[in-house]
Order: sequence, then structure tokens, then C-alpha cells
Amino acid sequence: MRSDVDDSSGGSMNTTPATINRKRSKRSRKGWVLQIVLSVLGAITLVPFAWLVIASLKSREDFFVAMFFPPGDGLLGIAWDRLTLDNYRNLFELGFGQAVLNSVFYASTTAVLGTLVCSASGYALAKFHFPGHRLALVGVLSLIILPPTLLIAPGYELLFHLDLLDTVPGLILPVVAPAFGVFLFRQAIAQSVPDQLIEAARMDGCREVVIFFSVVLPLIRPMVGAFLLITFLAMWNNFISPQIVLQSQDKQPLSVAIAQLRGIYRTDYGLLMAATVVSIAPVAVLFLLLQKQFISGLTSGAVKG
Repeated sequence: MRSDVDDSSGGSMNTTPATINRKRSKRSRKGWVLQIVLSVLGAITLVPFAWLVIASLKSREDFFVAMFFPPGDGLLGIAWDRLTLDNYRNLFELGFGQAVLNSVFYASTTAVLGTLVCSASGYALAKFHFPGHRLALVGVLSLIILPPTLLIAPGYELLFHLDLLDTVPGLILPVVAPAFGVFLFRQAIAQSVPDQLIEAARMDGCREVVIFFSVVLPLIRPMVGAFLLITFLAMWNNFISPQIVLQSQDKQPLSVAIAQLRGIYRTDYGLLMAATVVSIAPVAVLFLLLQKQFISGLTSGAVKG
């Protein structure tokens, strides 16, 4: 009886390392397959961007000759000498640089102001229990459901009566306090900032402004980075509001300037592709710099701590 038990236990002990190795091998194979699939999907995703960059380097004559590189006698059968930066030169000779600066200013200002206003409002809704607190929260949630397009006509009329049409404040002020941002920060602060920490700071004699900047914001740094990026992208790609609010040509952002490159009867597609590359490049750099904060901010509210 004892020998049977010993034999069975010994056999199981002997087969355990082999079983573990087989499981590890299976996991390794699955990992490699998953990496290959994701790499292929990533390459497919990058194809349109590669085409965009190559198309921006083509002349007007070569644009429709081939899908990617113009054919020739060079390396890999490509006419490398026919790729040119003329589209980018012509683009900035048309005054496109002013539109780029306008977009950078509008997007940066909106991102910073929007983050400050939304985080402060979220802090008030999360940690202050004032009369009408629940009503204010219901109002924020109601504004999230409301389609933004319904506010275009009344917003235009309000800006007209306030004499804010064709002004930078008229473009930026209506979008610095989105209800979605207020609710996001309210949730992040409620879950990430303990009440005891705030009470301890108050007992030490800290003002609410000091508590907000020294205690609250550092604890929700991932959300701050994510919201900065989201707000910057939203304003950078904003097309409808600038067309409605701004009439002066020298105040137009990048999105409107790109649309104006399309002609009624003829369009220089190489010039249009170069403008698109210029509009994508700053956003791509910003995302690479803030991608960790962006991902952390989006997932910080997934699990309640």
C-alpha cells in the first residue's frame, strides 16, 4: 500500500516538470502568434500614413502615376530623384505657417484652461457638499447627454450679442468647461483623493487653492495628462466652431486652412497631402510624449480604489 502511494506520488513528481514545460511552451507559442498577428495589424494600420507621406513628396504630374513611389530606374525600381519637398515649400509660401501657429495657440490655451476649469469643478462636486450639490451633478450629467450641435445656433446668437464674434475669446471660452470633463475629474477625484488627506491639509492651515494644486492635482496626474491630450486633440481638429466664429483669414486654424486648399474645379492633391502631414505631426509627437499618462488616465477609473 505504502509502495503504491510512493510510486504514484513519485510518478506525479516526475511528470510535474514536464507538464510545466509543456504549458510554458504552449504559452510561448501563443505569445509569438499573438505578437505576429498584432504586428501585421499594426503594419496594415500604418499603410495609409506611409502613403500620405509619400504622396506629399510627389509632384502634381506623378501623383496619379503610381499608388506609392513613382516608377523609375533607381534602386528598387523607384525614381527617387522625382521625390521633392516643393509641396511643403509652396504650402508655407501660401501663409500656412500662420494657420499652424493659430492652431497651436488655440489648442494649447484650450487644453490648459479646460483642464484647470474642469478639474476645479470636479473637485468642488466631489469634495464639497453645498446646497444644490445633487442638482448641479444632475445638470452636468444632463449636459453630457445633450448633443453639441443643438447649441450651435443659440451659442452663435449669444456670441453675437456679447460682441465676441471673430475674436479668440469667442472661440475658446465656450469650450473650456465641457460637462464630460467635469464629470471625469469628479469621478477621478472621488476615487483617488482620500477625504482624510484633505482634512489633514485643512487642519494644517492650507487654503483650498493650495490643497487643490499641492494635494489634489498630483494625485490625479494621469487623468490630467489624459485630459490635456484629449482637449488638445479636440480643439486641434475643431472645424465647425472656427468657421462659425472666425471671419478673418489671419485667425483661421489649421483645419479650416486645409479645407480651403480644395479648389472648385481643380485641387493640388500633393499640396493637400503635405498640409495633412503637417497637421498630423504635432499631434503624433504630443501623443508619444503623453501616451503613458493618457493610458493611465483612461484606466484609472476602471477599478474603484
